[in-house]
Amino acid sequence: MVLAILQMVLPVILTFLLGAFCRRRQIVKPEGLAGVRALVSSILLPVVLFNAFFTAEYSGRIALTFVTVFAACSLGLAAGFALRRFAAPYGKFMPFLVTNFEGGMLGYALFALLYPGKTSLFAMADIGQTLCAHTVFLVALVAVSGGKASPAQLAKRALSTPALIGSLLGVALGALGVGRAVLSSPFGAIVSDTIAFISAPVSALILIIVGYDLSFRRELMRPVMITAGLRLAVMAVLAVVSSAVIFHFIPFEKPLFTALLLAYSLPAPFIVPLYADVTGHADYISTTLSVETILSILLFIALAAYTLM
Repeated sequence: MVLAILQMVLPVILTFLLGAFCRRRQIVKPEGLAGVRALVSSILLPVVLFNAFFTAEYSGRIALTFVTVFAACSLGLAAGFALRRFAAPYGKFMPFLVTNFEGGMLGYALFALLYPGKTSLFAMADIGQTLCAHTVFLVALVAVSGGKASPAQLAKRALSTPALIGSLLGVALGALGVGRAVLSSPFGAIVSDTIAFISAPVSALILIIVGYDLSFRRELMRPVMITAGLRLAVMAVLAVVSSAVIFHFIPFEKPLFTALLLAYSLPAPFIVPLYADVTGHADYISTTLSVETILSILLFIALAAYTLM
């Protein structure tokens, strides 16, 4: 069992550390990493997301999971606002670091190691989070940062995100049955192999990027650790409640339960600094995301052991 766990966990840790090593030795310059990030976020990741939703089985099960996760992420945001005084003087953006999760840039990469070829299961958990992130989460984030964007401007900005476009296109075609029709046709193997070939390097590239972005500021560790601790508590409660609701209505499925546990153990979305003016809070946000990422890797080890039981 130990060897089986290492088989899943060691590639994650080594690739993660490789990213940190590349930054420390400046093997890859920041501008070079920016190009890799653009390639992943604009092309490779949208393909992975499209395929996950394109091949998903749409039923009452996925609708239930969608509603439950969407509601949980929204409740997590409300909890963040109720608890933000504990992270003073960085409470302004603290609520956005205790809810939602980074499915696109980390979740799919990790779940693929737990259940190869079954990312559509993680997509069931991620679809509710994705929509919440681009609606409730984004609106609150812009409002808190002092933005005055109209609903139309927010919608336009969100819909211009390649990852969301890939997700929505996959959902639309998958729900209409196009995915099943294509995959069962004579061209199904060609489509599957092409997507698999394009998305093959995504997991490694994402982990290198995440490792490269690690940033720690010792003087910020107290509010950072408080934020990370509160996130663990909030997301643990939400994971228990979400699982109880979902498996009250559908039979228990270990892979889906694992997908939920992984989702709620991931760090907060990495989009926070992209959609808001974080002047004076940037170091706190980046350090918190780094600590949350480390905790996610540690929790992934426990999940790897659970999948083998």
